[in-house]
Amino acid sequence: MDIEGGIGNLFANASLRRQFGNEWYYVEGDVAKLSKQNTFIGHHIMVPKEGVAIHINAFNFPVWGMLEKIAVNLLAGVPAIVKPASLTSYLTEAVFKEIIASGILPEGSLQLICGSARGILDFCQMQDVVTFTGSAETGRKLKSHPNLLQHSIPFNMEADSLNACVLGDDVKPDMPEFDLFIKEVVREITTKAGQKCTAIRRIIVPESLVEEVTIALGNRIQTTTIGDPAVEGVRMGPLAGLGQRNDVLEKVNELMAVQKLVIGNQDNFEVKGADKTKGAFMSPMIFLNEAPFEQLACHEVEAFGPVSTIIPYKNVDEAITLSKMGKGSLVCSIATASSDTAREFVLGAATMHGRILVINRESAKESTGHGSPMPMLVHGGPGRAGGGEEMGGKRGVLHYMQRTAIQGSPTMITAITKQYQQGAQGTLDGIHPFKKSFDTLQIGDQIVTEKREITSDDIDRFADLSGDHFYAHMKDTQFEGTLFTHQVAHGYFIMSVAAGLFVHSYDINPVLLNYGIDELRFTKPVYPGTSVYVRFTCKEKIDQEVKDDQDIPKGIVKWMVEILDESEEPLVGIATILTMVKK
Repeated sequence: MDIEGGIGNLFANASLRRQFGNEWYYVEGDVAKLSKQNTFIGHHIMVPKEGVAIHINAFNFPVWGMLEKIAVNLLAGVPAIVKPASLTSYLTEAVFKEIIASGILPEGSLQLICGSARGILDFCQMQDVVTFTGSAETGRKLKSHPNLLQHSIPFNMEADSLNACVLGDDVKPDMPEFDLFIKEVVREITTKAGQKCTAIRRIIVPESLVEEVTIALGNRIQTTTIGDPAVEGVRMGPLAGLGQRNDVLEKVNELMAVQKLVIGNQDNFEVKGADKTKGAFMSPMIFLNEAPFEQLACHEVEAFGPVSTIIPYKNVDEAITLSKMGKGSLVCSIATASSDTAREFVLGAATMHGRILVINRESAKESTGHGSPMPMLVHGGPGRAGGGEEMGGKRGVLHYMQRTAIQGSPTMITAITKQYQQGAQGTLDGIHPFKKSFDTLQIGDQIVTEKREITSDDIDRFADLSGDHFYAHMKDTQFEGTLFTHQVAHGYFIMSVAAGLFVHSYDINPVLLNYGIDELRFTKPVYPGTSVYVRFTCKEKIDQEVKDDQDIPKGIVKWMVEILDESEEPLVGIATILTMVKK
């Protein structure tokens, strides 16, 4: 899970490169129009921070922790220093050596420190970024480091949390959702011996089903063979070390003082293929808290191992309240077949959770489960969970970049961003842009087309050809009470006319195909007798990789299509079209 999950995460993040274009900086969001005549506009750019990312990782994910974090800082253009937990750093080092030996990274872009790195935060500067994964207590100490505070150094914390899994009050023992709930809880208790920041620590169930849930969990846990993971049939290995086991047992004693142990035993369990007295083995242990609003240990004490607590509730409002009593968690899940229950719970509980998974029969075959953060979704949570977030697709990359607002004329902002801004000065060189290869095209290359008059017969023929006989396009419609005075052209017909005006139609040229249309808007009605024309401009170029020897070297070109009539303002329509253009 740790090794292959980390590599899978890295590959998923690698696919994000196509969303960032060719430049070493990123142009974010939409333009802000700051003046009436559009001579003064604003935008946002993001540039890589000129420091280093320092990743202080937890013992329980020595490979995933490294790969999911470095993926995004490398995409941002920021080097990293990885500091794994000493207990499992030997595995981090083994993978790190393979990365360096592969030669895929520039020298110095990734560095590793195993063992103690006390004092490393003393040397951080304002352009650095520090991330931490581990216990909330350690995280708070690092977050309050005087040097980090003095220089306002970004610090992202992902702390262990008291995650919950809820059984919806609509679910009965004979429903698939009941079985899915039991499987999910047992998997999260036993996978990595429960040493996961996302493991289920609180099992919140309707009070009428406490007995059924306890029996079902007990039956399934009994089939979990504990021992050497290399031995056939073993489903749960030891904890990461004897010290970890001792810490967990100490917390177990705290929980046992106020709760009843209903599944498992500290001493009486079997181990396969190993010596129980020497290894850091532990039986799964499940408690029952019959007074969760008075006995609060299950909401405050985390035994970081195969330990969880069953908590009864009366109604959905109580389930929401109980889920929030963990004071902020990375993930919560609910097993329910009711969309109403799912909606009520998710919206009620969302403020205290970084991610919420809905478990039901529809997604069961493909769901990645409660404990699997996904690279394209944020991972983090409020309060006890650290108050930060990582991953999240493009969002994760932007944590390592500085957002800067830029202001100026459209022509100046175009020059800075290398993305054509509406109203900027175009380049009219007399050569149709479709005759230019990807290499020779320049941002701002432009043509202004001839005009074409739109007739009532045109509109009728398009209605018959497309089958779109919406009343506004029919000349015999009584238009009183509508938005139009008389027959109006279809927006898609006007876009088709625009294509006919700007496409260089007859000669074979570097344009290989039309790739799609984005941001198409019809902004003014076009009536019969109106003449339209197009201002067609190269907006942005995005390089594409050559996949193999047979692949044609090419890139994607975005074009701004501005459709105008005789009045010129406002526009009739606007769109961004994409073409694939040969180099």
